[in-house]
Amino acid sequence: MLMQAPEIIQLPKILDDRGNLSFIEECNHIPFKIERTYWIYDVPGGECRGGHAYSDLQEFIVALSGSFDVVLHDGEKELRFHLNRSYYGLYIPKMMWRELENFSTNSLALILADQKYSEDAYIRDFDEFVQKANDQ
Repeated sequence: MLMQAPEIIQLPKILDDRGNLSFIEECNHIPFKIERTYWIYDVPGGECRGGHAYSDLQEFIVALSGSFDVVLHDGEKELRFHLNRSYYGLYIPKMMWRELENFSTNSLALILADQKYSEDAYIRDFDEFVQKANDQ
């Protein structure tokens, strides 16, 4: 599964009167092997998260609870995605600037990444990101 553009992916949903269940399988529902998992929670009202890009890292974001917006930029245009269902996730390819905003109360963002944490992987300056994106 080769993906090069951001995309909302519907995850399996097993309905049950006792409560529903969804799941994610690496290299099946998402196009990469999971090397890192982290989550964002208790975001104060009006705050944003993200504000960076990665040269060579892919992510998949799911709103496990509540809702928030993911704003992506590819160096030329901006894309906005509203996540509010735990059975949908957003695939983000490498070289996409990302910001998460408009968090609802008690929201929980789950992020799966294809690489372990490294501060060197981050591009934290938007102008630098745009220059790198346009050089590709």
